[in-house]
Amino acid sequence: MTEPFWETTPLAEMSTEQWESLCDGCGRCCLHKLRDDDTEELHYTSVACRLLDVKTCQCTDYAQRHRKVQDCITLTPKMIPELDWLPPDCAYRRLSEGRGLPQWHPLLTHTAESVITAGESAAGRCVSERRAGALEDYIVSWPGLPAEES
Repeated sequence: MTEPFWETTPLAEMSTEQWESLCDGCGRCCLHKLRDDDTEELHYTSVACRLLDVKTCQCTDYAQRHRKVQDCITLTPKMIPELDWLPPDCAYRRLSEGRGLPQWHPLLTHTAESVITAGESAAGRCVSERRAGALEDYIVSWPGLPAEES
């Protein structure tokens, strides 16, 4: 039996298909974050990017997201260690830190619903930026916590 690609292939050497499959679809990276100008402290909000479907946590226009949302980023292996706002159970973050995938990850469970069942998804816990008011009114801690703590 061969070992799964995420255990044998460094992030920087993964194919586009492998890299994209690491995303568990939790939607937490698509939530707005606030950073205190004085302390640099990070604050998560439950306000989602306007392109995120808040019920499924799928991007409604993934192919064109950069044209529609100017600050949307494309993750690369090089930037992962620098991004302190990635969720603690994010596969990109975990693999970059030398940890394995969480047991609920779709690559292990073979079902996208495992993310929601584990309590890792933002589905049903966020509001679109189109409906939200001031981001400060939506500060929450759960996007920055592992699934078992959120």
